[in-house]
Amino acid sequence: MHNQWDVELSFEEDGVHTECEARLVGARAPGLNAHGESVRSADDRPLARIGEEMAAARALEELSRKLRSQAVGEIDDEGHRPAYLIY
Repeated sequence: MHNQWDVELSFEEDGVHTECEARLVGARAPGLNAHGESVRSADDRPLARIGEEMAAARALEELSRKLRSQAVGEIDDEGHRPAYLIY
């Protein structure tokens, strides 16, 4: 069986604040999304790429936590083994 999930990142920026929405998409992907943001310091050069990278990293970290939490919940629901994951 082949299954594919993609991560879709979208950004909103105003020159100081950058927000990123991360979503898992695919036919069998869990319907999870997450949010990350960054704020440019007044001392920083205005490089949008850096704000996007930081906001995306934070959104992906949150998405990872949500996905892990969902997996642990599903393991608990099965009731066959304790809910722990090694990663």
